[in-house]
Amino acid sequence: MRMKTILILIAILTLLGVLTLSVLAHPSFGLFRPRTSQQRILHSPNWRNGQFNNQLPTPQFTGKQSMFSAMRTMLFDRRSNRYPEQPLHVVKTDLNALPIHSDWLIWFGHSSYMFCLGGKRFLVDPVLTTAFPASLMMQPFKGTDIYHPDDMPFIDYLIVTHEHWDHMDYATLRRLRDKVGHVFCPLGIADYLRLWHYSDRLITEMDWDESITLNDSLTVTCLPTRHFSNRLLNRNQTLWASFMVQKCGRQVYVGGDGGYDHRFRLIRQRFGAVDVAFLENGQYSDNWALIHTTPQDLEKAMLDLQAKQVFTVHHDKFALSMHPWNEPDSVARQIAEKHNLNLLDQPIGQVVPF
Repeated sequence: MRMKTILILIAILTLLGVLTLSVLAHPSFGLFRPRTSQQRILHSPNWRNGQFNNQLPTPQFTGKQSMFSAMRTMLFDRRSNRYPEQPLHVVKTDLNALPIHSDWLIWFGHSSYMFCLGGKRFLVDPVLTTAFPASLMMQPFKGTDIYHPDDMPFIDYLIVTHEHWDHMDYATLRRLRDKVGHVFCPLGIADYLRLWHYSDRLITEMDWDESITLNDSLTVTCLPTRHFSNRLLNRNQTLWASFMVQKCGRQVYVGGDGGYDHRFRLIRQRFGAVDVAFLENGQYSDNWALIHTTPQDLEKAMLDLQAKQVFTVHHDKFALSMHPWNEPDSVARQIAEKHNLNLLDQPIGQVVPF
């Protein structure tokens, strides 16, 4: 009887192992992605002690409770103010009908947005599906999931800022593949894209402070931010970044995710006046105050950067922290009113000229 019990336990554990491996083999996890970028990663000045590092010492967890307790609360605490009671007001725009001879932006919720600059369309961190396995970790607020990959026009340039699930969605990127002219991404992200059947010739993979100028007078510069990476288990094996996009005399700053540091002041010194800055605002917490932008740090970032126009993102679609769902909007408005800053405060799907 004892031997029979042992055999049953072995069979159950084997089955669980096979099932776990089958799930992790899903291409969205990237577990079996090619490591083509590894040589560039190892030679990066930002790679030290077996991982990428921020410019300043940055503990990822800064809370008084344990990290496990904080994550458990975030995942299972359903307090009502984390989610809107009613579907959010959004605007459904025919993206294919938007003109390319003028400059504009349109936000799809959280950190997904498109802007047109100098006759070219740029799409940033698109998360436009609710497919497995991302659906296990985050669900969009009611009314916010009205834009899908099939709604997208041809995208001249796709920008991916880092590998986190709320910024790099497998299902979205696979369905957009034939609509993308070129991709800009930080080191290590290209390995995912190759696994997802993006051609090498479509990808420009960049380290911090690298710039590339294309023949249509477009300059893209990869810049630091203060964040981290971990799509599966190993942390900081791919780089996180922000980007400056320069074309036709205008500059758009794609801020990505990250806590406050001196980079905003340095960007102002290096590039001068930024026409539009997309800044992270949301999913902040005292538990991770150095890797996401807290309300008090958003004010400092906006004042350091002094952009002509600011659009804040990383809110209004997913509840990935414990603050009230609408707090980031009110925080940004208060800061803008206090300092007379030009905040482009528009609902999801509204076209905003700039």
